Amino acid sequence: MSVVTITLPDGRSWTPKFVQNIDQDKCIGCGRCFRVCGREVLQLVGIDEDGAVIALELGADDDDEYEKKVMTVANEKNCVGCEACAKICPKKCYTHEAMAA
Repeated sequence: MSVVTITLPDGRSWTPKFVQNIDQDKCIGCGRCFRVCGREVLQLVGIDEDGAVIALELGADDDDEYEKKVMTVANEKNCVGCEACAKICPKKCYTHEAMAA
């Protein structure tokens, strides 16, 4: 399978790898990946005791509604394949994949 590869201005090749999945069992909801991504790809959500996803409101005191916070891929199409999220993740939760040509 051939993948999309970009030639950089200095002649080097680079293959962007786009976010596919975040392992929510490993994710600790620290938000480092959210802060490093400038493309609004990620969103922090709550997971309740039944495993259901709960949207979080900025500044709301809804800690009683969920067991833990985890990151999700909210806007996959905004990803540019830089992998900054995976590089900063302390728990190595991310799966990325190159785009087929």
